[in-house]
Amino acid sequence: MMEEVIRRSANYGASIWDDDYVQSLATPYTGEKYVGEAEKLKDLVRILIRETKEELDQLHLIDNVTRLGLSGHFKDQIAKMLDKIYEAQEWLEKDLHFTSLKFRLLRQHGYHVPQEVFCSLMDEEGSFKAILFEDVRGLVSLYEASYLSMEGESLMDLAKDFSLNHLTRRLDQITEPRLKEQVRHALEVPLHWRLQRLEAKWFIQVYENTFEANLTLVELAKLDYNMVQATYQQELKRLSSWYKETALPEKLGFVRHRLAESFLWALGSVPEPHLGYSREILSKMTVIVTIIDDIYDVYGTLEELELFTHTIERWDINSLDSLPEYMKISFLALFNSVNEFAYHILIGQGFNVISNLRNLWAELCRAYYLEATWFHSGYVPTTDEYLYTAWISVAGPLLLFCGYFTTNPINMKEMKSLEQYPGIIRWPSTVLRLADDLGTSSDEMKRGDVPKSIQCYMKETGCSEEDARKHIKQLIDMALKRMNKEILMENPIKNFGQTAMNVGRISLCVYQHGDGFGLPHSETKKNLMSLVVQPIPMP
Repeated sequence: MMEEVIRRSANYGASIWDDDYVQSLATPYTGEKYVGEAEKLKDLVRILIRETKEELDQLHLIDNVTRLGLSGHFKDQIAKMLDKIYEAQEWLEKDLHFTSLKFRLLRQHGYHVPQEVFCSLMDEEGSFKAILFEDVRGLVSLYEASYLSMEGESLMDLAKDFSLNHLTRRLDQITEPRLKEQVRHALEVPLHWRLQRLEAKWFIQVYENTFEANLTLVELAKLDYNMVQATYQQELKRLSSWYKETALPEKLGFVRHRLAESFLWALGSVPEPHLGYSREILSKMTVIVTIIDDIYDVYGTLEELELFTHTIERWDINSLDSLPEYMKISFLALFNSVNEFAYHILIGQGFNVISNLRNLWAELCRAYYLEATWFHSGYVPTTDEYLYTAWISVAGPLLLFCGYFTTNPINMKEMKSLEQYPGIIRWPSTVLRLADDLGTSSDEMKRGDVPKSIQCYMKETGCSEEDARKHIKQLIDMALKRMNKEILMENPIKNFGQTAMNVGRISLCVYQHGDGFGLPHSETKKNLMSLVVQPIPMP
């Protein structure tokens, strides 16, 4: 008689986004009528850009257009404006807000501006002048600028500490409600690392109520947000139908079914409306990554996992018979999705990426298997040993490659360089892993899962959980600074840099308030409702 396998369960909750609900979503913001309205408004904004001559006004306009989520429509005009501003190199050196805003916008667009532009705001001892802490608006601008720093920029570290300390101290004393809300918002997450579409919705409402608001910009921003939302909604409906047709939710009841949350990942990584195919692929791959992650983390026995890993390495449907049924279903779902994706790339671009995708999946599953052996043997690796595997086991490289294949024309030289896992792959994956660890660690400690970076560091150093969390936050800060340098400033692959930066942003967003992926009922649900379901009211 066969021995029954005792399997662990993570007791994941069911998805709150069932297919019936997703298919019931509706929006009026589709069709030619709105396209025509938007085009008229864009023409008016182009005139506004042309007629804005003063440098500070230009900087404010660029900042507002970007934060309203409209910069994609005016890329050329913004680039031209910034080129002129950069070439002029005129700095109002005594003005904290102007210097900080200019520094941030230029660096955001990849211009090399030295940290020394802030020297004129410092005293002889090398500290920021005490008088500056009275300028709350300037402090917010300095705080936001400090997150564009790179490793080794001690002046920018000073800027961050100075602005953070004074803003935190002043927050309760600010009497002007709008300014107080802006300071609170900035201190929660800096602008540079926020999710652009969520920021747009928040900023539209804030900007609209300021005395300098341009009503054409406000109207276009609302209309554009709602039209892009209509696009996202249609994409989620198609994905939901696909997922239902795979029968994975009913056949694999033990895993997290997180289609809408996977779509949020994709949307956060690749928000541009015209990149719908990229969002489709990233959503599908994230769904399958989640299923396979749960097989390795929770459900499979070590013997089954060894067989499964070999099957994926060989990419061999002939060895399916040796696997239990739940693994047969999972492998075939993976095999079919990857092959279909590779076929699409071959037809569209003439590149055969099947071996790249196979290698990425094999590497991911080897990392999963190694972590499973650690868990089953009770082994706790050192922090370095853990991280050596964990930035791969979080599926960062796999998803980033899928992003590269679907957002710009594939180039053999670029592909070869990406295979070496340079900073553009490594640092966003590291941020994803460490943000995930900070968000999920408490639940997983209770459940007795694979040790994460926090537990590894606690065992290695004997420190408290609080100190370990501080250390992991420092590692995230370091990785973000490296992203600024190696992706934003060096811009190794032109159209792919923004996607790589966005992977860092969506990681910070999803795990900001805990496990926003495994337990997606609060902030994640709110974010999805905001991005996909609830339009901005228009007159």
